[in-house]
Amino acid sequence: MDSSALRSAYDSLLDAAALPDLGDADDGGWNADQILAHLLSVDAATAAVALGVVAGSRPTFDNRVSLDTWNLDRIIAEHADRAALMGHVRSQAAVLCDIADQLNDEAASVLVPSLLLSNDTLVVDQPVPLAGLINGLAENHVPGHTQQLLDLRVTTPGHV
Repeated sequence: MDSSALRSAYDSLLDAAALPDLGDADDGGWNADQILAHLLSVDAATAAVALGVVAGSRPTFDNRVSLDTWNLDRIIAEHADRAALMGHVRSQAAVLCDIADQLNDEAASVLVPSLLLSNDTLVVDQPVPLAGLINGLAENHVPGHTQQLLDLRVTTPGHV
């Protein structure tokens, strides 16, 4: 696999996370730290699935733990501040990308039983090729959270 799109998506996300004046979501959604914690959880699970496939097991992917607020708070508490969270996201994304770069076509095509929720809505409940899980991060998941971060920018009167 080629992880260049995923690496690029994470570069954009980390640029957005580094912006000053990221406030709370207007709709009561996640703040920047919760978004970063969510990504850490998803990336660790995805890397574990990929390594499981390489090891010859047939793992499953279920993103519910990465949506659990208790788990997100636990992840946040393990970091001193947002910069530490961002550093962890950067290093873990690099690990995931390194794993993806080493996947051959056979491993990338292994079907992984997957359960994906978003905003309490079932998005996927079927086997997905491992490459599809990883490419989905680059194509949809990370860019979606990048936009979520950008939407958290607090504007002051007279500034856009």
